Amino acid sequence: MPQDALQLDRRQMTRLALAHALCDVYQGAVPALLPFLLTAHDWSYGTGSLLVLAATMSSSIVQPLFGHLSDRRPAPWLMPAGFVVAAAGLAVVGLLGSPVAAFLAVLASGLGVAAFHPEGSRAAAYAAGPLKATGMSYFSVGGNAGWALGPMLVTATVLPFGLHATVLLALPGLAGAVLTARELPRLREARTRATAHAAALARATTAANGRAAAVLHDDWRAFVTLTGAVAARSIVYFGLMTFVPLYFTDVLHTPKAAGETALIAFLVAGALGTLVGGRLADRIGRRPLLLASFTLQAPLLILFLLGGPVLATVALGLIGLIAIATFSISVVMGQAYLPNHLGVASGVTLGLAIGVGGLAAAALGPLADAAGPRAPLEVIVLLPLAGLACVLALPREAGAASVRARLRRRPALLRAS
Repeated sequence: MPQDALQLDRRQMTRLALAHALCDVYQGAVPALLPFLLTAHDWSYGTGSLLVLAATMSSSIVQPLFGHLSDRRPAPWLMPAGFVVAAAGLAVVGLLGSPVAAFLAVLASGLGVAAFHPEGSRAAAYAAGPLKATGMSYFSVGGNAGWALGPMLVTATVLPFGLHATVLLALPGLAGAVLTARELPRLREARTRATAHAAALARATTAANGRAAAVLHDDWRAFVTLTGAVAARSIVYFGLMTFVPLYFTDVLHTPKAAGETALIAFLVAGALGTLVGGRLADRIGRRPLLLASFTLQAPLLILFLLGGPVLATVALGLIGLIAIATFSISVVMGQAYLPNHLGVASGVTLGLAIGVGGLAAAALGPLADAAGPRAPLEVIVLLPLAGLACVLALPREAGAASVRARLRRRPALLRAS
């Protein structure tokens, strides 16, 4: 058995993280395009919200379908194909004068994003080797970077050159298509190595124990429970992203820049937490880290609401550090609960649950209109408690040894085979 089957493939993981960033540019770009589209065409705010809804529904809610298709028949070609569709949809949106046509273009772009993610996260799981949480944290940071780059690219292209410059937004997608297309042979090799390693480990376990290794079974009950926790965390995430700027200006009476600074602290701390959280999860376990995250979120949210601008910004950074850090961990846990349906597991934890959370957060908008931006934030405080209840219902991880400790025993088993 090649030794690299037991190691994290850093080269491949770096390329997958870069591809994830280039893909998620198209998720971050849609909200940033709204001011330009609404002003140029005199469209209503309702039309703008429908465009965001189209992007959310197609890029998130549909992901499990692509995951199911890739589980039935591996389809790594969906990654470059998804890039082409995502790029084409957003490239033409600035050329369209009809809101219906713009809606369809954004919808198509979101479908391209959805096509990439299940196969991308599956490839990341194979490239991670045994260090699943560490590897997935690298992959997730790429997505975080893409979300942040989207608005920057829109500003750099559309602001100086006008709406027709959305054609330039095709460039990241075309680069991603070339990158993933060139990587396909290596991705197939990684899948083959992972499959061969699992088979060899099963044979070694059988030889060492004198009996057949247990067949991996899907734990759908645990997976559904995990999905509830992911949805609760997602509502917190999108709720803060939506209402923090309004809270700073309308409740704390700060300049707009203060609210933007707080969001930057939230996202930057989250990116750092993602990297640290992946390593911690591989050392101390995934469920304990998820428990700690949900336990700390509610007190920090209360501190955020009780403090002034400075304390609120610090609290928000800490919330990002511990909440966003668990995004990659929940994907790995979902794949562990559904070892025979990695695509579905990725599609739900990366797409469906997060998309549902985003829609639920958007539903808090009428409450903000009626009672002010503090009211939805007070509701959001309760969500970590719901997430904590879900995590407590998850099965305990087998054994107290870390992944690294277990790895030291694997080469001996494989040699015995």
